Amino acid sequence: MSMKKTDLEKNKMIKSNNAVKIAGIPDRFGAGSAIPDRKEQRKLDAAAGLIPFACKLPGALLADVRARVDADKSDMNTVVAVLLTKGLKAK
Repeated sequence: MSMKKTDLEKNKMIKSNNAVKIAGIPDRFGAGSAIPDRKEQRKLDAAAGLIPFACKLPGALLADVRARVDADKSDMNTVVAVLLTKGLKAK
């Protein structure tokens, strides 16, 4: 007895779903990813002498800092460190 067209399509779908389930996790999401987890990142930061520091800033000031981050093609931590160093030396 031959199968109906819908049954053939259903079997194709099941096969493709099983192939996806069997496939491994790509390296960019698995062990090969270069981003350490939070605990490891805290250890790396502590070894580098970095201390977490949170503060509340006005929105306009933060927009200026973000604009400088984009202009310098750098990260927020580096730009804030440079700005604080310049500000503290000015006194």
